[in-house]
Amino acid sequence: MGENWMKSRYDEDSDILYLLIREGKVKDTVEVGEDLFIEYDDNDNPVGIELWRARANVFGECMKYFSKITESNVQRNMHGKSPEKVMHH
Repeated sequence: MGENWMKSRYDEDSDILYLLIREGKVKDTVEVGEDLFIEYDDNDNPVGIELWRARANVFGECMKYFSKITESNVQRNMHGKSPEKVMHH
């Protein structure tokens, strides 16, 4: 294809987030961490990434980040400080 691209899909029933890096036949799948798998083709190039328990592993982490931002904004409004100052204290 020549350009950088990645496709993703999420299976809500199995709670798996799949990232397709490039089209190709999967030769091997390697578990690289808890709930994280990398798929490789015949030339050992990565073709896909599977993240199991996506709600907890991805969405949960995003929600923690959004909670920090929200907390920061509440503190800023209460104390008249910018979010950057609140985040660093």
